Amino acid sequence: MGAGSARSTRIAALDVVRGVAILGTLWTNIWLFTHTHGLAGYLLDPVTADTPGWAATTQDLLSALSQGKFLALLSMMFGMGLAIQQSAAARRGRRWPGLYLWRAALLFLDGAVNYLLIAEFDVLMGYAVTAALVSWMLLTSDRVQRWLVAGFAAAHVLLVAGVSALALAYQDQLATGSWTGPNPYADGSFVELVRFRVDQFVTFRAEPVCILLGTIAMFLLGARLFRAGVLGPEGGALRRRLLVLGALALPVDLTLGTVGGVGGLLLERYVVAPLVALGLLALLAELCLRRGTDGWLSRRLQEVGRTALSCYLLQNLLGGALFYGWGLGLAAGLGAWRLPATLLGYAVIVLAVCVFAHLWLRRFPVGPVEWLWKRAGDLGGATPRLARREP
Repeated sequence: MGAGSARSTRIAALDVVRGVAILGTLWTNIWLFTHTHGLAGYLLDPVTADTPGWAATTQDLLSALSQGKFLALLSMMFGMGLAIQQSAAARRGRRWPGLYLWRAALLFLDGAVNYLLIAEFDVLMGYAVTAALVSWMLLTSDRVQRWLVAGFAAAHVLLVAGVSALALAYQDQLATGSWTGPNPYADGSFVELVRFRVDQFVTFRAEPVCILLGTIAMFLLGARLFRAGVLGPEGGALRRRLLVLGALALPVDLTLGTVGGVGGLLLERYVVAPLVALGLLALLAELCLRRGTDGWLSRRLQEVGRTALSCYLLQNLLGGALFYGWGLGLAAGLGAWRLPATLLGYAVIVLAVCVFAHLWLRRFPVGPVEWLWKRAGDLGGATPRLARREP
């Protein structure tokens, strides 16, 4: 395999993995959309009282399967994207991070819009801050970056372990029951829900701040794995080690997520799930190399990966439109039907997102939000118009 084909294989595989990560975040977040009281109620009572026992068990398992894995996978994809952009800047003789810091600021703005208008569990604001910090760290030597990954990861684990211990000690007090008071998710207008997000800004933005150290580690690790060839044919031995690590971590992860209580959930989502995500990354890369990236499913995932930012915002917008009161308001009346409605809602949104990505990329080379982000980020340079593809 020549250098050009090897590079194209790696990039195609990266788009596939990024597409899986985007749709996987929806798998995690769909339960927030279908909760009668949205994220605020989910934090108090993930499984509502009117959920049958078998459905509650199934929901716990399905939530545990996605919890934290795709967040970590998406974080590594961002790190890989940073490594690619740094290499591109070096080839063109441009200073790094240079203009990228402006793009990070624009990503923060995108995240703020997403948080206020679409979904309070936005990750883009935290990713923007992390990307700005990591862009400077990528200028250090490989040895320093190894120490940075280890140091930030260790500090993150200690922080999460401490919070988990507190959660275990006060688990009775944390079992506060269901949501009481006005419900802006089911009863409020679009503007009232925006106002609620403003009022609860500190609460809803606590997660990105608390996991900043871990996110930095995942960004750096993603960049290092990409440079080590984890997506290419030369990374076979590395992928095998990551597969073993993920396989060993998976049963621990599911146990913590299903029977570990609040403390176990924290350990699962923020400590063990990233290990499972490493195995998932290796598995997806291996499948891309063995089966190719030209199949129907691979092409659809690549399309989502190439329009990742647009698809992320779109799937959150569709979730709100289906289940919140300002849209169809379906969440308020689900009751015992929440589990099947959640699975059906997920399938509908995934279908809509994939159709959008496919149709858009038939006419344009990049997603609409990606184009706006890059155009705004290239201030001072000649940026071409969003030209249609040639027939």
